[in-house]
Amino acid sequence: MKSQDFTTTFCVDNTPAEAFKAITNPRAWWSEAIEGGTENLNDEFTYHYKDVHNCRMKLIEVIPNKKVVWLVLDNYFSFTKDKTEWKGTSIVFDISEKDNKTQIKFTHVGLVPEYECYEICSNAWGEFAAQSLRNLIMKGKGNPNKKEKIEKQDYKATIIVTAPHKEAYNAINNVRGWWSEDMEGSLQKPDDIFTVRFGEVYITLKVTEAVPDKKIVWLVIDCNKPWLKNKKEWNDTELIWEVSNKDNNTQILFTHKGLVPDVECYGVCSNAWGDYLKQSLWSLITNGEGRPTKIKKTAKTN
Repeated sequence: MKSQDFTTTFCVDNTPAEAFKAITNPRAWWSEAIEGGTENLNDEFTYHYKDVHNCRMKLIEVIPNKKVVWLVLDNYFSFTKDKTEWKGTSIVFDISEKDNKTQIKFTHVGLVPEYECYEICSNAWGEFAAQSLRNLIMKGKGNPNKKEKIEKQDYKATIIVTAPHKEAYNAINNVRGWWSEDMEGSLQKPDDIFTVRFGEVYITLKVTEAVPDKKIVWLVIDCNKPWLKNKKEWNDTELIWEVSNKDNNTQILFTHKGLVPDVECYGVCSNAWGDYLKQSLWSLITNGEGRPTKIKKTAKTN
């Protein structure tokens, strides 16, 4: 049995030229957040909807007033096992005349019932192609996804311990005990400067705020991460520690201000913070022994 591609067809009183113009303006009927060219052969554009769906399209066939074909070069879904499910499929718009009207046939070649996303995607295409695109052609106004106001979210993490505030505060300042044994300098009061090292990586920080048992702020004044294009990516970011009560326990809220999802190291760095905070620092406070990066011992030579 041959798999059935998703397709929907509708007719309008407008001319083929008007239909073609609307189809090649997907910002007006699919998403205002589309970036890139959408009109000419070999144009490429990207589409995204929150953190749920991202894809990259290429126009591989453009016949004015008759046909438009998009090839899905890349795709990501957050809700399917196969995150790339659309990749390699194509989206076809056929424009023709029927009974003195203009017919638009939309086909997503490769979007078949076997796909995990089929029901959600076919319903969405029904809204965007059969309704929003149709309204754009007929009434001059579609109903695309609105462009989101993207707020850059700083990395945050919270740990809860049973120890008093003072013990939590002192443990944070004991960076050799939870972050890296290779530390130089002082971090007891404002304007103190210290450096932590992880092999070739180093981070130099300045204490800008220190409220005993309550709050600590460190400013990154110099950094070297040789595996990044921007080796100084952490420069001018802040590490903020806030100690407070939470359900008769002690809560430590950590914020790396400036470590946001669009910086190169976000994935690696946020994972590392998760390990150092929720495992190493938590263990140092709770069990008296953290899991800092060890100093590599060099072999002695005669």
